[in-house]
Amino acid sequence: MSRRAELNKERNSRGAGQNEDKGQVPGKGQAPDKGQALDKRRYSRDTILRLGKYMLQYKWLLAAAVICTLGSNLFSLIGPKLTGLCISAIEFGQGAVDFETVFYYAAWMAGFYVISALMSYGLQVLMLTISRKVVYRMRQDVFEKLMTLPVGYFDIHQTGDIISRISYDIDTVNASLSNDLVQLFTTVITVVGALVMMLTISPILVLVFAVTVPMSILITKYITGRTKPLFRLRSAKLGAMNGFVEEMITGQKTLKAYGREEFTQQRFNEKNKEAVEAYYRAEYYGSIVGPCVNFINNLSLSLISVFGALLYLAGYMSVGDISSFVLYSRKFSGPINEAANIFSELQSALAAAERVFRLIDEEPEPADMEGAEELSQVSGEVRAEHISFGYLPEKTIIHDLSFTAQPGKLIAIVGPTGAGKTTLINLLMRFYDPDSGRIMVDGKETQSLTRRSLRKAYAMVLQDTWLFYGSIYENLAYGKEGATMEQVEAAARAAHIHSFIKRLPEGYDTILTDEGTNISKGQKQLLTIARAMLLDAKMLILDEATSNVDTRTERQIQTAMLKLMEGKTCFVIAHRLSTIENADLILVVDNGEVVEQGTHRELMDKDGFYRRLYNAQYE
Repeated sequence: MSRRAELNKERNSRGAGQNEDKGQVPGKGQAPDKGQALDKRRYSRDTILRLGKYMLQYKWLLAAAVICTLGSNLFSLIGPKLTGLCISAIEFGQGAVDFETVFYYAAWMAGFYVISALMSYGLQVLMLTISRKVVYRMRQDVFEKLMTLPVGYFDIHQTGDIISRISYDIDTVNASLSNDLVQLFTTVITVVGALVMMLTISPILVLVFAVTVPMSILITKYITGRTKPLFRLRSAKLGAMNGFVEEMITGQKTLKAYGREEFTQQRFNEKNKEAVEAYYRAEYYGSIVGPCVNFINNLSLSLISVFGALLYLAGYMSVGDISSFVLYSRKFSGPINEAANIFSELQSALAAAERVFRLIDEEPEPADMEGAEELSQVSGEVRAEHISFGYLPEKTIIHDLSFTAQPGKLIAIVGPTGAGKTTLINLLMRFYDPDSGRIMVDGKETQSLTRRSLRKAYAMVLQDTWLFYGSIYENLAYGKEGATMEQVEAAARAAHIHSFIKRLPEGYDTILTDEGTNISKGQKQLLTIARAMLLDAKMLILDEATSNVDTRTERQIQTAMLKLMEGKTCFVIAHRLSTIENADLILVVDNGEVVEQGTHRELMDKDGFYRRLYNAQYE
């Protein structure tokens, strides 16, 4: 079983993290465990605090936004008071109107509203600026984390889900910071300011809100508490769907070759349906909050109208005071209703932020041990002593493996599929550390060396080629900073790809599309071989590096590589055993153990496992 298959098995047994955000639909299922509920509340609180820390990095912009919020809402709150004074300037019952007073207050009211509008515009600009900076920093942190994560993380997490976190989830946080946060600031200030103004007009009439506000809070708290898990589930399902789409797009040729279009469409329909249903449930139950709170606010307005009329008849309030109070009551209850409506968006943003922070909180690749030294002046002696390793604790892949690779020698690693050949390469590069035993380079234990210096001592060509969007020159010079065109061309000639490159319209300046899809697979592999040849490394790893080229080209590459590999320790994984007949040492691996080792002639004379493998290729 391959490394990815092993780890995918573990991922499937754990639900791949895609069920980590499962929640109950309100009214269905069992109540969540109390401990889990407390953990989720704590995580939500931590998420809010962490978002706050991101924003506090721009405290001066945030302070300016707070000032604009205060100013905009306070100037807006003066308006209803001036409206009441305008109405009071009319002498009811006598038909006389003090127009001078009315125009005086109206002019002030217009001025205050203009200032409020300008400050509100400034607030929007400031919040957009802050959210842009926060999102930029958050994406930077996520990508920096991805660069520090061990290879094992990417073996058990879908690429599409990771991309979803760095794109969709962070975009969701961005929308919430730039829009919802402004509304929340406005709501708090408007509600407090309106309440103060209403108390100055009629403390008795304010008692109406002593009934309606607690009702709004209880309903909002109940519904949002039930919908929070649904938004977590929505983000998880969307990530799973993106992961599936990414896998299927990458494997389009295989998909079509096997005629699996209809089956794949059915699987996508299932993923799509799950994502849409998760989205619908979250939005459906989240949208209940707004109408419920709006009903209570309209009820409060009806009660104010009734009790206000009674107070007017009793002589405790004027018509102007009632008018001002009604306007303030709308300013008081309106933002509460808006806040209830945006709670669903906030829950979505928190769920997205939680997924982002989970990625940021992943354990990075273990740090180098204290006092780790740089590997320099490499001669290339590699020795493995009693290595045991397994990707899963309960299943060991490599058992008590030992070998010695002398400097400048060609070591071939052969064996049946799943024998542990690629796993051995992973251990040599310290993508993983052995469970027991040790690997030595030039007499130094690899765990006492820095990973960076160890990996730079190797040049590596994998069976799965990787090229990025850029020119051919940039791709070939990728591993050697400051490589000249002459050096790049020399490596290309050695890999027998120079003539092909020169025939291209732009030569070495030809732009390769995503993953080099505008050239053949064999040409891609030749480019990656040339890139490895350009590195000044004392050790070379070739993992089925010539599997996508024809036999004639393979022979040419081998001839050129023999010259270039002089003085380098080379590890070659090969399935075609005829290609490694000239190896200085052949390690025959089976079930994680070196069952035979020696030269091609020595192993053939033993008439053992290697000879059976060799003969099987010609039967």
